[in-house]
Amino acid sequence: MVIIDRNSKILASSIVSTGAKTQVSARKVLQETCRQLGVEPCDLASVFSTGYGRNNIAFATDSKTEITCHAKGAFFLDPTIRTIVDIGGQDSKIIRIDNEGRVVNFVMNDKCAAGTGRFLEMMARTLELDIDIMVRTGLAWKNDLTISSMCTVFAESEVVSLIADNCSIADIVHGLNKSIASRITSMISRTGCQAPYMMTGGVARNTGVVRELEVKLGERLIVSEKPELCGALGAALSALELSALGSKEI
Repeated sequence: MVIIDRNSKILASSIVSTGAKTQVSARKVLQETCRQLGVEPCDLASVFSTGYGRNNIAFATDSKTEITCHAKGAFFLDPTIRTIVDIGGQDSKIIRIDNEGRVVNFVMNDKCAAGTGRFLEMMARTLELDIDIMVRTGLAWKNDLTISSMCTVFAESEVVSLIADNCSIADIVHGLNKSIASRITSMISRTGCQAPYMMTGGVARNTGVVRELEVKLGERLIVSEKPELCGALGAALSALELSALGSKEI
């Protein structure tokens, strides 16, 4: 969640795991973000929800799609960008915007775990690694392995076989990073590749995936300080744009 003032300045933000109960998680992140700022939820002029379960948040004033919010948040952070690469836990999205931040095209993968943060979490479990350790391990690769399957189940079988063949864990992780980069690059080509690129979502913190994408695109990816908050920022900006603040400042 992101709280901004009437001048679009970010005042507070927080992240919680969604879990199975969306409304409980939403209430938790609302309370935590307000606590940081020393305010109560009733002090907020408006609250917009986005993402999965956005229409089930009882305290939200309104809701906006992830596509709209990621575009608005990314354009606010850097108005020069033209393509947003969002890789989250449940899906991956490529969003093309124009020079005014309007969405002109997008593609989305929300039917398969391949190319998402969930894919990496499953592979980390197979490798018996914490996800943060897995990220660091993959940067030390030496041999260029290829994970050929785009299917999560078959990719996991490949990983198990590579482990049995005594392949380096670092090389296996690098192969997984390449697999995600290949999937995402294919999605980007369907929107018409246009730089500059910004990467958002939690996977943007995975240096190995970012590097492989940069290699395949031949372009640098812009990554903000907190890439997983881009959609929430866009929701906050939408709330500011569409709501009457009255006497309230946030």
